Amino acid sequence: MKGLRLSSLAAVLSLGACAHSAPLPAKAIALNRDGAAALAEGDLETAEARVALALEYNPRFTEAWVNLGLVELRRGNFELAMADFVRARDLNPDLPTPHHALGLLAEARGEPRHAETYYRAALHVDPGFAPARSNLGRILFARGELEEAREQFLRLTQVAPEAKEGWTGLVESLLRLAREEEAEQALLRARARFGAIPPLELLAARVLLRQGAFAEARRHLEPLTRVGDDRQVSAALAWLAIARIGEGDEPGAIEAARRAASLDPDDGVARYALRVAGAEKAGDH
Repeated sequence: MKGLRLSSLAAVLSLGACAHSAPLPAKAIALNRDGAAALAEGDLETAEARVALALEYNPRFTEAWVNLGLVELRRGNFELAMADFVRARDLNPDLPTPHHALGLLAEARGEPRHAETYYRAALHVDPGFAPARSNLGRILFARGELEEAREQFLRLTQVAPEAKEGWTGLVESLLRLAREEEAEQALLRARARFGAIPPLELLAARVLLRQGAFAEARRHLEPLTRVGDDRQVSAALAWLAIARIGEGDEPGAIEAARRAASLDPDDGVARYALRVAGAEKAGDH
């Protein structure tokens, strides 16, 4: 659970008009929506043009200021993004989106404590705002505050049961808390909802590893090493290395761990597997 969640960004971008002091022109709403779509596709120039036009129709269009700030955030123009987000918050502090956007900016600046404050502010406004709940849980988990992270992910499963992040975060938090029976029950509920999707298969394999079922865990993991993005494949390879260590296959473990580290040098499980398998001791990198 590392890095800025693009799904949270997309959730902000997809918002249309919320409560305003006066009805927004339909054209402004359409332009903001289309600008958000362009931003989601990475077309920053088109996104900026559409959102700026939406603001010409109504300069008090809070969500348009948020989306304009998100354009600047994607460009790395943090000061411009901050100005847009603060303007949006000042226009309507009773919307969660400006607070959440400020949290995204704080994370981009490497300031997770500040981001946490903004995400909590978004949830104070709207406890059902799923992106802020997800990001808050992720920050708490990364900091090792596992019990509160578990609480946030549990709440996320209730306010947004369709969000996979809530379920995976809940299971992972329970595993880290050594509450394995509860983790298994949450995993069963998640698999009943989403099926055998890769993030849940990875968690299922980790449960099996804790139970010493190394061969069965390996069967879950091997297909995951061939599909998905680099981070997902790296995680599957790293845990596959652990399964192979459990089976006594140290050369296979070293091979899997090396591949994982080549995809994600920060993967702590891969580094651990290399140490346990003896690769680092032998200087065999």
